[in-house]
Amino acid sequence: MSKTKHNHLVKGKNGNIKLVLTEDVTHLGHQGDVVEVRPGYANNFLVPRGLATVPTEHNLKLLEIYKVKQEKRKLARIADLKALADQINRFSGITIESRVTADNTLYGSVGAAEIAKGLKDKGMVIETDMVKLEGPIKETGLFAVKLNLGHEIDCELKVMVVPSVEKGMGTDRR
Repeated sequence: MSKTKHNHLVKGKNGNIKLVLTEDVTHLGHQGDVVEVRPGYANNFLVPRGLATVPTEHNLKLLEIYKVKQEKRKLARIADLKALADQINRFSGITIESRVTADNTLYGSVGAAEIAKGLKDKGMVIETDMVKLEGPIKETGLFAVKLNLGHEIDCELKVMVVPSVEKGMGTDRR
């Protein structure tokens, strides 16, 4: 008869099982942490879902290699984001056209999606959630909009909202 799977698990104090986390687990720890959990939590949740493994010498080495690769990827991503922030800071800004009323208020509003699209049209890939507006822009003018690119990298963009020029409306008579 084969041994049960509990025989190779390392027991900690209080009869709990020691595991090394292969992923971040909310309210438990971060990737690479050695944690002690109840046997049921280990056998029914963490190990089957690949969130934790037995802290063998081999598994700890694999985890270290993975951590080094992840750190290199993170540093490369931060370098890319810093370059993007520098590009945006040197950039003169974007102009967004919108329909306006007679008193220069917008029929709708300009929000994060329109600003992100304006930057994408200029070749700068920005996600909508990176645009930090205090509220939607509802009038024409020049606005300074903060962008949070992630990894604590912030920059500022000038956004000019202008009335759209609609053809055939007869508003351009001289």
